[in-house]
Order: sequence, then C-alpha cells, then structure tokens
Amino acid sequence: MTATDTAPRGFVPALEGMRGFAAVGVLVTHVAFQTAATGVPLIGRIWGRFDMAVAIFFGLSGYLLWRGHAAAARGLTPSPSLPRYLLNRAARILPAYWVVVCIVLLFLPDASGGWRVWLANLGLVQVFVPLTLTGGMTQMWSLSVEVAFYLLLPFIALALLGLCGRSARLRIPVIVSVCVLSLGWVYLPIPTPDAIHSDNWLPGYLPWFGAGMVLAELSVSAGTGMTARLVGRRWLMPLVAVVAFGLSATDLAGPEGLVRAQPWQYAIKIALGAILAFALLAPLVLGPRGRHRILEHPAVLALGRWSYGIFIWHLAVLSIVFPVFGLIPFNGHFVFVLVLTFALSIPVASASYALVEEPVRRAVKRWESRRRIGGPNDGDTNAESPTAITAISAGS
Repeated sequence: MTATDTAPRGFVPALEGMRGFAAVGVLVTHVAFQTAATGVPLIGRIWGRFDMAVAIFFGLSGYLLWRGHAAAARGLTPSPSLPRYLLNRAARILPAYWVVVCIVLLFLPDASGGWRVWLANLGLVQVFVPLTLTGGMTQMWSLSVEVAFYLLLPFIALALLGLCGRSARLRIPVIVSVCVLSLGWVYLPIPTPDAIHSDNWLPGYLPWFGAGMVLAELSVSAGTGMTARLVGRRWLMPLVAVVAFGLSATDLAGPEGLVRAQPWQYAIKIALGAILAFALLAPLVLGPRGRHRILEHPAVLALGRWSYGIFIWHLAVLSIVFPVFGLIPFNGHFVFVLVLTFALSIPVASASYALVEEPVRRAVKRWESRRRIGGPNDGDTNAESPTAITAISAGS
C-alpha cells in the first residue's frame, strides 16, 4: 500500500440516482420502439439509442462489484467473501425476477411458452435457448448477460490475483487489453442455433463492464491525481458522454430499428457504450466529493431504489397499456404511452421493492448474522438496487 492508495468509497448516493435515470432510459427506448417513434426522422434515432442505458447498468455493476477486489489487491481491505457475494447476488436478483416470470407467463396474453420457455426464463439462460424471449420479458436478455458477469467475476479476480501490491498498477492495462480484444468477439464464427446470436452473450459486452472495473481500479489506486483533475472539469466528461451518445445514434453504431448491425458497427457501438458509461460514472466516483443536486434529489434517489423493479416490470406494464387504452402497437401516441407506462411502472416497482426485494435483503442479512458469514460484502454497497443493469440489461 502506498501513501496515495485510498480505500473505496462506501455508499455513493449519486450512483443510485444514475441507476434510476438508466432505468427510465430503458423504458423510453422500449416505448419508442412499440409506438414506432424510432422511425421519426432524426429524433427517432435518439429515442432508439436510449438502449445505451444498458451500458450504464453494466458499468455500474463492473464498478460496484469490482472495487472490493481492486482494494484488496492494494492491501486496503480483505478479499471479498465468495459465499457472501454469491448469496447476495442471488438474493438481490432472483426473488423479484421469479415473481415477474411467473406472473407474466401465467397471466399476460402476449407471453407464451411451454416447459422450455419456463425453464429458460427461470434459469436466466434465454440468450442461449432459441425462441424463449417472450412477450413482456424480452428485455431480460440483458439480465441474463449481467448474471453471466456475476458468475464470471470471481474467476476474473482469481486470474488477476498475482497482480497485487506493486504489480497492481498492471491491472488496468490488463483489463483494458481484454476489453479491446473482446471487441473482436462479433467477428468470430460461433455456431449457434437459429434465432440465437452470440453477440448477445457476455464476451460481446465485456467493455461495458470493463469501464466500471477500470473506474474501480482508479478509485483506489495510486497516481490518480491527473485522472481526478480531468474528471473534475465540469464540462469535459459530460461533453465526452454527449459526443459518444450522439455518435451511437448514427449509422456508425448500426442501422435504424431491429436490423442487425454489421460486425464493425456492433464493435463501434460497444466501444461507444464503454466510453459513455465511463464518462457518466467517472465524475461520481473519481471527482470531488460533494452532493450532486440532481442525482441526489429525493425523487431521483427513489427512482434508483425502484430501478430494478422498473426494469423487470415495465415491458409487462407496457403490453397492458395498449389494450386497456384501446391503442394499437406501432401506431403512434409515443408521449401518451410513455407517460402512462412510466406512471404505472412506478407503483408496481415500488411494490416490488417493498414486498419482495427489501424483505429478502433483510432476511439475508439476518441469516448472515446468525450464520456469521465472514469477510467483506459483495462489493456493492449501492446494493439497494442492482442492474441490471443495469442492467440493466439492461435493452436492459
């Protein structure tokens, strides 16, 4: 440990607010698609590219879950406890998600599926099983990717175990190199069944998680003074984020609609998403500590708490809005449908938080206290709402 190494920050309220905005971004892009607003010249491309909110979810997961490992590599904290990490991740993601799967598959007319759809969705392996992304839950592809990252993360930590102490300075170059190499994933001739695309698997999205992992390393490493000064410039990181988002809304990152992008377009989109996530999150975790007027507003923090519920429920809510209000999908009314979907998703998400997510979290904490599972937590001290996400998945 050097004199300039610093322990990781605890709960960062602004990250909670950012997660709330990311969840709303995912909702916006899905409403825009199902109301055909993405086909409107110019502005439609922008609505459609709000799916880049998934990059923010993934970046948040990368930062929150990796910073414990980054700090441990520099002797600042003990290594995170693997049993506790896995328990907390499962408890955070699965109970509320399983409620959605059961309700959607049992009661939503747009949803369909036999035993294979049930098993694939309950097991979060939809991206590997053909034709199992069903109505009201198509956004769960990104949650599947996020859970794959959760499972891979301990192996990444093990692979970098030797880069500790003075060698910890090599961790960022290694992470960045792996992320750059993963941009070539889309070019690999991976054999897949019909309707399954390997670019929806975790390797294709590693740069989005990697952006957060690099931030985690920077947040505890020595020699970050220049980085802190750069992100402390009020205009620089927002400008980078705006430019990255603007470029992602052009053909550089893929064609309009659901037309599959060329491999080079896909790679550019992923790279721009990593830059966007880094630019939006860096000022919050590396910049001067202080209260963020917008992201820490009570209403925005509430959105952050409910962000997971917004993500997992909003497509089911959206699919109900059309028949209840006599609207035809892909036939306009973007603003009206957006307001309704948002307004109805909020109480559903808050109920999910109060009735499922928070009781499960408290039950796990009580069980941990009784069983005395030792070691630091899973690294996500912003765990009141996950990704997904993130994320959210995430889009997500």
